[in-house]
Amino acid sequence: MRRFRFGAAVLAAALFCVPLAAAPEQAGLCAACHGARGVSAMAEVPSLAGQPETFLTLQMILFRERIRRFEPMNAAMQSMQDAEVEALARFHAALPPPAPGTAPEAERAARGRALSAEHRCGVCHRADYAGQAQVPRLSGQREDYLLHAMRDYRAGRRQGTDTSMQAVLYGLSDRDLADLAHYLATVPLGR
Repeated sequence: MRRFRFGAAVLAAALFCVPLAAAPEQAGLCAACHGARGVSAMAEVPSLAGQPETFLTLQMILFRERIRRFEPMNAAMQSMQDAEVEALARFHAALPPPAPGTAPEAERAARGRALSAEHRCGVCHRADYAGQAQVPRLSGQREDYLLHAMRDYRAGRRQGTDTSMQAVLYGLSDRDLADLAHYLATVPLGR
């Protein structure tokens, strides 16, 4: 019986690790833009580390199917099979999320916090902005990326499966978006 349990455990571990074994090689391609260990150092490019697995899977499929258009990502995802997409999502989701890259500026962070409360960001992105399911983690994300994404949503340029962000950001000024991005980028995860 002990031999059977050991064999079953080895088989289960092998089956679980097979998709992950392919991820590091493919993740190396991701690292060129999204950074080593999924933490981006490139302007307006998001960090992937610690994002919800479902969110990452969905975004890669949207890029692969050209529903979400950004040519470098469309090209990178074009030949990816579902199992490879899932392995990459699992790999990046398991990485520790980045800590905020900058300290908050008190006045801007206060304005951003108030805007977040007013526009109920914590309802979908969770109160700690860790994200969930198909909703991304905002806490510790690159500030410039958050601002870029919010501007695209507000202008109707960001395509995907959810149009609620366009409604949430409608009418916000550039200063509002900048302060909101600053606040979200500087909130430590698990605050």
